[in-house]
Amino acid sequence: MKTKFLPTMIGAILAGGMGVAQADVQVFGHLDQAITSIDTGSSDDVKLQCTTCSIGFKGSEDLGNGLKAIFKLDWQFNMNERLRDADERSALFDRDQWVGLKGGFGQVRIGTISTVYKSHGAKLDPLYRTALQGRDHGLQSSFHTGANDELRGRATNTFRYDSPSFNGLKVGAHYTLDPSETPEDENPFGIGASYKNGGVFVFADYMDNQQDGSDEVTVWKVGGKYSLNNFAVMGQYEDEDDGGFDFELWHIGASYTMGNNMLYAAYGETDDDGSESDAFTIAGMHSLSKRTKVYAGYNNQDPASGSDRDEFSVGLKHKF
Repeated sequence: MKTKFLPTMIGAILAGGMGVAQADVQVFGHLDQAITSIDTGSSDDVKLQCTTCSIGFKGSEDLGNGLKAIFKLDWQFNMNERLRDADERSALFDRDQWVGLKGGFGQVRIGTISTVYKSHGAKLDPLYRTALQGRDHGLQSSFHTGANDELRGRATNTFRYDSPSFNGLKVGAHYTLDPSETPEDENPFGIGASYKNGGVFVFADYMDNQQDGSDEVTVWKVGGKYSLNNFAVMGQYEDEDDGGFDFELWHIGASYTMGNNMLYAAYGETDDDGSESDAFTIAGMHSLSKRTKVYAGYNNQDPASGSDRDEFSVGLKHKF
């Protein structure tokens, strides 16, 4: 049903003409195509990679007295595959899908929403939503990816609150209503705070799945970015406690911008309950315009067990 619903919805909105404009609805999207070569030692492959390509609608309605109704509907797809049944990965599937209210108090949203934990991590990665993004290459944890009601990057059945800025300080929190009836009242939540002043951006986040015993998962992180003219340095440290098993991951990176060109390098290490691994990425990006960029880069991951994974990507990114 998903694959038939979206084209119908797109047609209805575009056909609406003036009605769309009056409703203040915007069509937006993200397209990223890369040619990627992957060498794992035992296999060597070259593929086309469409990284989080998406199309969506967002908008607002002025309710008066500084209050607005807001919404977002976003779908992800793969440009390299035909649309298939809804249960297959190459079909359309939802990203952020929410409705909310915004005013002097901040904003409250309800639906499927990116967590504060994920949002802060995305701000550190110049390669976010490209074939070389850090969350897929050993620089950020899986808490920045996926979508469900169990501490993933996107939380379903969720309320999220974001405060206004208090002299650069912002607070955000999400609370998930677990749809499962057993066990009862074990609803995951997360809270985070950030501070931005000039070239300084720092944050701290915490999440808990509120389950009993060995099934309980808690995770926290701290991180930040410092920018000075064309140079920036960024990094974060993550710590997960999963029923007595401890997971740690940290990374540090730096970028340098020269006109329309950006150079980036990052290194990270993971300690998974005593098993250590590391990764690094080197990349360059050229802005053809504010919305269109080309990039190329290399990533190496050295896991605690198994052989190295070498990945080289050349990509084109466009936002509308």
